[in-house]
Amino acid sequence: MLNRILLAVERSGHFALFMLRVAGTAGSAWSLRRETFRHAVFIGFEAIPVIMLASAFSGVVMTIQVGYQLVDTPILPPETLGAVVVPSLMLEMCALIPGLVMASRIGAAIAASLGTMRVTEQIDALDAMGIDPVSYLVTPRIAAASITFPVLYVGSCITGIFFGGMAAEIMGYGTFEYFIAGAQRYFLPFDAMYGMLKSLAFGILIAAIACWKGFSTTGGADGVGRAATEAVVASCVNILVADYVLAEILL
Repeated sequence: MLNRILLAVERSGHFALFMLRVAGTAGSAWSLRRETFRHAVFIGFEAIPVIMLASAFSGVVMTIQVGYQLVDTPILPPETLGAVVVPSLMLEMCALIPGLVMASRIGAAIAASLGTMRVTEQIDALDAMGIDPVSYLVTPRIAAASITFPVLYVGSCITGIFFGGMAAEIMGYGTFEYFIAGAQRYFLPFDAMYGMLKSLAFGILIAAIACWKGFSTTGGADGVGRAATEAVVASCVNILVADYVLAEILL
């Protein structure tokens, strides 16, 4: 048990040092804007279908569950369903569910890509040529994630709310207009800002952990697979921890 605790502390220290090194190269994101844009397309644009699918089902399931709870309370106004579902989507589901989906998608991809470069000594070759591998390989990926995740969050909210409203009408819990009216009546700008902040934190965490795991890869092809798996698991766990910490601090 003690050995596991010491190992966790050691890895946390290595990750902190890695992030300090990344912070020192933050200015290179603009000079490498083509690389940043290329990674943003992979992280953001190519992930739109799976994010929209996850968001649509999140909105539908949330609406059905809340509607099931409210169906026996006719004294509530018809706008209540939208007033309950939409803030829940904006505060939690439309940031957390896409975050977990993206952790499995880009976390594994980034870790495997950089891990392959590590075991084939391509990263060492960049060092030998006088190119900072962190600046060239890591900073654009983290910058791309920090840009695209809030955008994906907005799209996720729109999709979840739309399909939630459609589900309310199809299931007979109320009309789409009442659903949207309830969402508008009880809308708080803080809900959207809070969800966007969470998505930004999740994006940085996923990209940073995946890059760190990729840079730390050892052991050839088996090490690459292990790094990809560890990146996904670590990203999901840290997303849940960050979700709790942000809720405790900001709510």
